[in-house]
Amino acid sequence: MAPLPGSPTGPWQGRRIAITGANGSLGRALIRALHRQGAQILALTSSAAGAGEPLVERDDAGAAIPLKQVNWRCGAEAELAAVLATVDVLVLNHGVNVLSARSAEATALSLEVNALSSWRLLELFAGLEPGRPASPAGGRAREVWVNTSEAEIQPALSPLYELSKRLLGQLLSLRALDLAGPGLRIRRLVLGPFRSALNPIGVMGADFVAREIVRQAGWNLGLVIVTPNPLTYVLMPVATLGRWLYFRLLTRLPADGS
Repeated sequence: MAPLPGSPTGPWQGRRIAITGANGSLGRALIRALHRQGAQILALTSSAAGAGEPLVERDDAGAAIPLKQVNWRCGAEAELAAVLATVDVLVLNHGVNVLSARSAEATALSLEVNALSSWRLLELFAGLEPGRPASPAGGRAREVWVNTSEAEIQPALSPLYELSKRLLGQLLSLRALDLAGPGLRIRRLVLGPFRSALNPIGVMGADFVAREIVRQAGWNLGLVIVTPNPLTYVLMPVATLGRWLYFRLLTRLPADGS
């Protein structure tokens, strides 16, 4: 059946997309941007604000965007298995920024939320069998978009944020060797400073960043970069290629493939 006049078309039309950190500035902007493309949105939120009341986001006409909201918490990622089995695209976007803190508690929180939680969700999603028929996109591979941040390779004026995001980037490079394939596409989102609760002095708007993410993903780019810093466009591809070669040469799976 041909689409109705004015209805959205494109790679995200009809795809079910789950977004972690959905209650944050970028999460909300991604909800709006992907809704414009015809996606069905599943909002995953672990914030106190998200748990207290339903998340409501509005489209360009002011109407409430239809979305399903699921509350979750870091450390209980396995509880999302049934939900994620119905998802076409998982966007890992949650995070914390403890700024100048360096206590053991701040270190544990940064590593848990910014790196280990996303790694567990990546592994969980990769190991799931899809629990619903193929989306209207027609047999396209499931996808994971991982927001590793420009802090992978650039200072972010927050040492624990940098350390945790660099760990996430390294884990992603390592595990993508075995998880990515015909059935699962992994995209790395490398984002510069945008205005949010984590970074109120960011130079980019969240809506601009979300539109660029969706546009570059629509171009089928595996490395999505949105930043005003020209060095990142040079250094990030080199860094990811270097890691791929290093891990490829010096690591291997056990004989049983586990």
